[in-house]
Amino acid sequence: MNQSILFLLRRLGFYLMAAFAALTLNFFIPRLMPGDPATIIFARFRGKLKPEAIDALRETFGLNDASLIDQYFSYLKSILSGDLGISIAYFPQEVSSVISGALMWTVFLAGTSLIISFFIGTLLGTIIGWNRNSKLDSLLPPTLAFIGAFPYFWLAMLMLYLFGFKFNFFPLGHAYSADVSPGFNLAFILSVIHHAFLPALTMVLVSLGGWMLSMRNTLISTLGADYITFAHAKGLSKRRIMIKYAARNAILPNLTGFGMALGFVLSGALLTEIIFSYPGQGYLLLQSVKSQDFPLMQGLFMTITLAVLLANWLVDIAILLFDPRTRK
Repeated sequence: MNQSILFLLRRLGFYLMAAFAALTLNFFIPRLMPGDPATIIFARFRGKLKPEAIDALRETFGLNDASLIDQYFSYLKSILSGDLGISIAYFPQEVSSVISGALMWTVFLAGTSLIISFFIGTLLGTIIGWNRNSKLDSLLPPTLAFIGAFPYFWLAMLMLYLFGFKFNFFPLGHAYSADVSPGFNLAFILSVIHHAFLPALTMVLVSLGGWMLSMRNTLISTLGADYITFAHAKGLSKRRIMIKYAARNAILPNLTGFGMALGFVLSGALLTEIIFSYPGQGYLLLQSVKSQDFPLMQGLFMTITLAVLLANWLVDIAILLFDPRTRK
């Protein structure tokens, strides 16, 4: 069998084992906590529900008198069928529908920000690393490193105050204007972009320096390799050497980091979403913790975990294409 296929199958097997371990922890940890979702809902109604209703609620949340092992296999069966249970905070909505609504906004905001910062940062790192000791190399890295040193929430509050409150260039929160009808129309699309611009800009500015410095430092160490010297000796153009030889090898650590950063995308920029009142998964995670919504917390944890594992497997495929050494 081809070595590349064997490599991908080995990695896939590892990720499947990691997913199984994560799902198992996802089941046991909430059940080790005191109380249960049914008791929490019953307490919220403050006597408005009959005592018999708590048994029905426990049955709804899968907390019946069955053994823990039976509950575990029932949980795995529900996961495979896509049934994540009923949300407490958004009762009686299903967890899957609550997560899917927030997931769309998180993928749009944090995903777009990550892709933009990755490509711009990697491109800047390539240019600066190739032209090391230039004026641009002396100015840009410390500037972006200084901006990246600020916490997300601090920069988000500063930009919200200046461009949202003081100068009124951008809205103060939410995903789109209340006077716009959601749908595939120009007014709605422009409203979504207008609302997302400021939080996205915050996330891009903070993460841009990391991608650029990583690419710059790796590229500089790559330029001393023998194959770069050989490419110069063959008379290849500088642009071709920079892109096809130096940058292609130097980008590998950034690709690995990109796969890990996708976990940040689905967990959402928690504080950024809170500050801008953006209805993403980070904001949803906060609400689930405040409401002790165990089914929703489980669903979010599972979504984030599976997405990170899938993203890392896709990164393994990308590394396989970029680095011929992994095919041997």
